[in-house]
Formats: sequence, C-alpha cells, structure tokens
Amino acid sequence: MVLIGRYLRREIVVAVAFVLLGFLSLFAFFDLINELEDVGRGGYRLQHAVAFVLLGLPSHVYELMPIAALIGSIYALSQLAAHSEYTAMRASGLGRRRALAVVARVGLAMAVLTALVGEVLSPPAERLAQQLRLSAIGGSVTGQFRSGLWVKDTARDAAGEVSLMRFVNIGELMPDGTLRAIRIFEFDPQMHLRRLLEARGASWARDKGWRLSEVEEIRFAEIAETGAGPAVGTRRSTAPTLLWNTELRPDILGVLLVQPDRMSGFNLYSYIRHLRENAQDTGQYEIAFWKKIVYPLAVIVMMALALPFAYLQVRAGGTSYKVFAGIMLGIAFHFLNGLFSHLGLLNTWPPLLSVSIPSVAAFMLALGMLAWVDRAR
Repeated sequence: MVLIGRYLRREIVVAVAFVLLGFLSLFAFFDLINELEDVGRGGYRLQHAVAFVLLGLPSHVYELMPIAALIGSIYALSQLAAHSEYTAMRASGLGRRRALAVVARVGLAMAVLTALVGEVLSPPAERLAQQLRLSAIGGSVTGQFRSGLWVKDTARDAAGEVSLMRFVNIGELMPDGTLRAIRIFEFDPQMHLRRLLEARGASWARDKGWRLSEVEEIRFAEIAETGAGPAVGTRRSTAPTLLWNTELRPDILGVLLVQPDRMSGFNLYSYIRHLRENAQDTGQYEIAFWKKIVYPLAVIVMMALALPFAYLQVRAGGTSYKVFAGIMLGIAFHFLNGLFSHLGLLNTWPPLLSVSIPSVAAFMLALGMLAWVDRAR
C-alpha cells in the first residue's frame, strides 16, 4: 500500500506541475503582450518588460495553484482510470477514504508551498516589478485626488492616549520609497491646528523616522484675547532638514505599489492595525488578510474535488471530457472566489465568512460527488 500511495502521489505531482507550467507560460505570454504597449515610454525597453513579466510569475503561481491542482489531479486520476491502473489499486485495498487521505497529503504539501509563495516570494517580487516599471517609465504613485495621497496618522503618549493627530498629504511616492511635496497638518486632541510642515522631499532614515528636506514650519498658538475674541499667532521657520517621527513607515506606504491580494499577510496585518488606530475603514484589507489564510487550503479542497473523477468509468467520458469539466469547475471557483469577496465588502459580511464560502461549497460538492460515485459502484 505504501508503494501504491507513493506512485499515486508522484503521478499527481507531475501532472499538477505540468498544468501549472502550461498556465504560467500562457499568462506570461499575455502579460508580455500587454506590456508591449508601454515599451518606448520614457526609458521602458523590452528587457524591462520581460523582467516585469518574470517578476510577476510568483503571483501567478499563488493565484493559479488551486486550479492547477484541480486540473492536474483530474488528468492524473483519469489517466490511471483509463488504463485500469486505478481499478487495480482499488482491488489491492485502496479504498475511498485511503485514497482521499493520499490526495489530502499531497494537497497539504502543495498548500504549504502556496502559502510560502504568497507570503515570502510573491509580495517582494511584485513590489520590485512595480518599482522597476515605474522607474523605467519615469512615473510615480499618487493618490486618487489631484492633491495627491492623504493619510491619517495618530501619535500617542506613554499612557496610550492620543497626543497628536496628523493629516499627511503626499504629492508623490517615488518607486525608490522617497516622498515628494509633503504637507503635514498636526492637530491636538481638541482638533486645534498646532503645526504645519511643508517639505520638498523626504527619505526614510532607518530607526530615526523620515528625514524631511527643505522644510518650512508654521506653528500656531493662541495669544491674549482681544475685543473680538481669542486670536491665533503664528511663527514661521525654515530648515534644510528635519527628522519626523511617525508610524508611517515605508512598508505601510508601500501598499500603494502592491494590490491588497498580493501583499504579504504580515504587511496586511500591520496596515489593518494602522487603519484601526486611526479609525479608518479596514474592510478591503481584512478580506485580503483572511483570503491569505484560507486560499492555500483551497488546494486541498480542489484535489478532493478531483478524486471522484477516478471512479467514473471510461464509458462515462474520456480524459478530455473530464479535464474540460475540471477546467469549468476551476473557472467557476475562481469567479466565485472573487464574487464573494466583493459581495462581502459591499454587504459588510464578516471577512472570514466572505472568503470561506467558495471553498466550503467546493468541499461539500466534493463530498457529495464521492458519496454519489460510491453508491453508483
């Protein structure tokens, strides 16, 4: 039985790897075609487009692994069934539960690999790809407003109480992580404007904060009352450089370079915590965070969904029909995964529920199909 399990695992792994390689080649080709439109803009050349496409492959591995696991497993099991090998395995004692255990072990290994790619390899590769592209074109990242990006930041004292609230306006976020055209509005807990900082640029000084350059500072303070009521006095000063301590680290601002679904779980958690501390909406990022946890498990679900195809006789459809059915199931799962993520965001469903519904539905379908083929034998 050990040899049978080893043989079955090998066949599945080889088929999944083959399908994944085919999908990656196809997606890389389409990505390159899409990038050719920008070749010639600024300093963007063909070699930059090729590097951009190659750096995007880890993200495609993460996204395509469940579908590749489904189609590859269906192909491998269908081939075994077509050559009566799976029938011989069943005659040797490979029952439905034992076969499911073998498939689940393979799926668990692939799920761990998917999680590692999505957490360790894909996010830095995606960020490097975007930085490479923006640097070559000569572009930058800005917010959705004409004035640039607006970020809220809160400073707290040793007791955890709010001591300052800042509204930061960033004109441009450059690919190398530097900032341009920064304005910082500082308010006290009573929402009185106390200081305005304007800087031409800023670079991150490790463990020290942001080093602002060409800084103009305006401080506001109440002065003695006049007949018309309290007045506000201002004091203006300039400095070539100024250190600015804040929780807005480059990795937090770097979320603008990477889509939430392609960020690492750690960066998502850090950014969600920052948004919560500043009383901002976290729905989109919470869904992306829980998807990071649930999505790799979909590999196991997809492989369980493929197992019933091994019990279908050849007369029930050749390998090509089964693979086509697998492709349709994979596409349906992919669209349902995106659909329920958006529905959860629109209807403010619990994030874990939103991202779990497609996987739970696919798992229930797999159990139902296994029960059906077991009764049909």
